[in-house]
Amino acid sequence: MTEFSLDFPRAYGDLSASAVFRDQPEDFKVDEDLGFEPSGSGEHVFLQVLKRGENTAWVAGQIANLAKVAANDVGYAGRKDRHAVTTQWFSVYLPKGAEPDWSLLNSDSLYVIRSARHHQKLRRGDHCKNLFVIRLRAVQTPDQVALGRKIDVVLAQGVPNYYGEQRFGINGNNLLEAEAILVGGKRHRDKQKRGLMLSAARSYLFNQVLASRVVSGNWRELITGEPLTEASGPLWGRGRSLAKEDLLLQEQVSLAPWQAWCDGLEHAGLSQERRALRLLPANTSWRWIGADLELSFSLAAGEFATAILRELAQLNNASSGAFSELEQAGEY
Repeated sequence: MTEFSLDFPRAYGDLSASAVFRDQPEDFKVDEDLGFEPSGSGEHVFLQVLKRGENTAWVAGQIANLAKVAANDVGYAGRKDRHAVTTQWFSVYLPKGAEPDWSLLNSDSLYVIRSARHHQKLRRGDHCKNLFVIRLRAVQTPDQVALGRKIDVVLAQGVPNYYGEQRFGINGNNLLEAEAILVGGKRHRDKQKRGLMLSAARSYLFNQVLASRVVSGNWRELITGEPLTEASGPLWGRGRSLAKEDLLLQEQVSLAPWQAWCDGLEHAGLSQERRALRLLPANTSWRWIGADLELSFSLAAGEFATAILRELAQLNNASSGAFSELEQAGEY
């Protein structure tokens, strides 16, 4: 059986600190910012929902049941982890008739904050950013002052923009499925599941390219042939690579062991895209609460908070294995 390493190289050296991660849902708070206000009119109802210990797909199902609509009539911008306290937006296609009493959704783990009409469905990636407040408990470090200096550097200079481990499934199982599809020719009737597996493969190839740049120490540098105004890596698909010259050669070397995957993704119909190699958080702050460390920052849609945390401490995940298959896609 193929094994896929998820221990990607770090940009700021070995870890000397450790901490308990996700001991309780309140330790991982996420607020989704759409970047716009619902228009107030239209065929879709936008719901801003606070959830605790529930996954996005389950909430979407509850909304569909109450509104008596098909599952595809409920939209959302990104999936949010179950073992967390999050606010996020959903849309419901209700062109005619009265709206249901949305407060009927409320429970100990779910609360509808507000509703408003809008002219179009909410789709994946439609939000602007996510705001995080994360508490790492029982931090152990030989030098708290040195750790504080490292936190300042990491938050100011950014980190490698790796896709988080949840994208690849528990123990990398999504990658095993991806290989079965891309190399073994396995077919999936479930188009959503197939899409998740292909997304995992694409993300893993990106991480491979980024990892090689981290090892070389040039993950923030522009290399001759860079098609963007910032250092970027490939999201593989059909068509010519957008990279040229020196950058193209480097990426070809990094992806040479994965040529079968590259070929499979091209035949799957995905197009070539690029993703920034550096994740630079905004609105950053941090503080000690006794032996706990609280970090606050905002990230653009599609960026993973764990990319920052993994540069600071060895995380002992108290909720390991608690995520559903859909949550493992990690689409923030």
